[in-house]
Amino acid sequence: MKPLKLKLLEISLFFVILCFTHVIAEQYRKTYIIHMDKTNMPESFTDHLQWYDSLLKSVSDSASMLYIYSNVIHGYSTRLTADEAEALEAQQGILSVIPELRYELLTTRTPEFLGLGKGSAVSPTFELASGLIVGVLDTGVWPELESFNDEGLGPVPEKWKGECEVGKTFKLSSCNKKLIGARYFSKGYEGTVGPINETVESKSPRDDNGHGTHTSTTAAGSAVSDASLFGFASGTARGMATKARVAIYKVCWLQGCLGSDILAGMDKAVQDGVDIMSLSLGGRASEYYKDIIAIGAFSAMTHGILISCSAGNGGPYPSSLSNVAPWITTVGARTLDRDLPVSVTLGNGEKYSGVSLYNGKTISNSMVPIVYAANVSRSSNDSFCFPGTLIPAKVVGKIVVCDRRGSGASKGFVVKEAGGVGMILANTKFFGEELTAEAHILPSSAVGEKIGDAIKKYISTEANPIATIGHGSTELGVQPSPVVAAFSSRGPNPITMEVLKPDIIAPGVNILAGWSGASAPTELEEDKRRVKFNIISGTSMSCPHVSGIAVLLKAAHPEWSPAAIRSALMTTAYSAYKNGKPIQDVATGEPATPFDYGAGHVDPVEALDPGLVYDTTVDDYLDFLCALGYTSSQIKQVTNRDFTCDSSKNYSLADFNYPSISVPLQSDSGKKGGASVTSTLKYSRTLTNVGSPGTYEVSVVSQTKAVRISVEPTSLSFSKKYEKKSYTVTFTASSMPSGTASFASLVWSDGKHTVSSPIAFIRK
Repeated sequence: MKPLKLKLLEISLFFVILCFTHVIAEQYRKTYIIHMDKTNMPESFTDHLQWYDSLLKSVSDSASMLYIYSNVIHGYSTRLTADEAEALEAQQGILSVIPELRYELLTTRTPEFLGLGKGSAVSPTFELASGLIVGVLDTGVWPELESFNDEGLGPVPEKWKGECEVGKTFKLSSCNKKLIGARYFSKGYEGTVGPINETVESKSPRDDNGHGTHTSTTAAGSAVSDASLFGFASGTARGMATKARVAIYKVCWLQGCLGSDILAGMDKAVQDGVDIMSLSLGGRASEYYKDIIAIGAFSAMTHGILISCSAGNGGPYPSSLSNVAPWITTVGARTLDRDLPVSVTLGNGEKYSGVSLYNGKTISNSMVPIVYAANVSRSSNDSFCFPGTLIPAKVVGKIVVCDRRGSGASKGFVVKEAGGVGMILANTKFFGEELTAEAHILPSSAVGEKIGDAIKKYISTEANPIATIGHGSTELGVQPSPVVAAFSSRGPNPITMEVLKPDIIAPGVNILAGWSGASAPTELEEDKRRVKFNIISGTSMSCPHVSGIAVLLKAAHPEWSPAAIRSALMTTAYSAYKNGKPIQDVATGEPATPFDYGAGHVDPVEALDPGLVYDTTVDDYLDFLCALGYTSSQIKQVTNRDFTCDSSKNYSLADFNYPSISVPLQSDSGKKGGASVTSTLKYSRTLTNVGSPGTYEVSVVSQTKAVRISVEPTSLSFSKKYEKKSYTVTFTASSMPSGTASFASLVWSDGKHTVSSPIAFIRK
């Protein structure tokens, strides 16, 4: 018989090995979203949860369900090893096992610029919007802001079924008649990164970042007078739909947004009764049956919810879009007619203009030495002012020119720590002439590539280069405006070339809106400043503008479908300035194209009365998926519906009733290539009259002679509201080199309404 001490040692060793094995196994686990075919539950089960649990236990003794999804899909999320996930996917009743992806956030004057100021044609819809709810899926909310003041609002809409979830940092009283609900979803996040450290971030709906507060107040914040950031962009800050109610779904945390949490937020938003869903986040575009946001958005759409998403910040590169499903409204970004200029004066008398949000003590009136970071760095090629790279002895008392990469504000801390007194942030070729203002902590000016090169040339050619940086200010009425932001993601659509994306552009550069009291304006840990409003840029900012405008349209036209609302926004958008010249692209300095702006810049006043709309039904979307060649299983993964494509029917993407038209054409390098080869394609569309009876005539304007365009019929007469009429567009095109593109527009008009559709020709 073994001694007791030896036995205890063996038992202890056994448990250590057991625990170690569990830890190792957990390291190889990842979160999966399990999409179930609920209609095929075996009769031996009386409850679908029992069925889910039984299937999960058949492949893993330790796995548990993180979330159960009941609205946007049927299923659950769990953490499994790759082998367990493979075994589960082979089980009867499993539609798909989708590995969780990490999504990224796509990070005042605006209402007036959009025609939403007091006394505008849209004003009567503001009060009607009080019965509607915007669901914002983001980083949470800072409820103490005046932007969530519920003064003058009536009772919470009776249809609301949501909650105000509490936590250590979030009380039930944080919600009111404006901020009517707030939830948080952390199970996927904690499963991936570990338990939340509540000394660092709030395990509650409270916003520790600022992004969610910014987007929600942009969409539907109450009016707040005397708003500004350090005196910049001062005025009354208001959301697009000031009377609408706000529901917050915190699905993003300090280390990102996890797919299982996003899907859980969408699931609850549908259950709670939101009218508009706003998601300022995105990831790599993928097939719709693998795209969690696309899957969740489809079910939300069938409940009458319009889903507005950011197009992405991957511009100016082509095919860089996120959120491209045709049942999602995809929003790109452009500038305002407001600038935040600050001057840079060189010793040779040259004076240049940049932008900045610095409002502290400026450099003395006399000029100081200026140096280029690459010449005062520990690394000969380091011009980006990364932490620890600058040599203090060569920087003290000087202005440092840093090349732009990453956070510009963080470079200011590096310069200041090394003893510098100012910074010029110079764009490289990657950023071109696009300027975004930041809340710097020392005198700074961000300048475009051309000015940056001129300043660096001055430094390299002068024996004793000197400069100074002036005071910042706010300038209104800047022209040309708007211009497409360089960072805004571009088409063509990387998943379905026949669907033109983005759909539309809206303000997304230097936008003032509410901010979290837990986050600095630079979002940097070393920045201890706190503000109630912040100015930031991204398609994250453009998305909630459209979300709020969609609320106003739904308030004015409660019978409209999400597709009808999107159509009204698109067909009334503009793509030229008042002088007739096309909207510019800041990335190139040339005219922008529908790959940059989609249908154009949103015009909420015109969208209220579009005349005609391109409505799209669930059946249309099912036909669209059939045209893509999706199997019945893939269609069910997207739609949660049993549907089999009719083998006798000729499904075509050319017949998909979308407000824009994208035409892939044969190129010279194709199988039928050659200069003499022509192709003829027919596209059909159906218009619904949402205005008064009238007759609409068609006109076509094209940039290319290589494609002949004809429309039949050339006139459509509507005798009553909601009457539908169809037309066919025939494109006859000669082949051209692969990768080339050209554009046209098709317009129906009755003299009062202008119903415009952009056309893109893409040589495959």
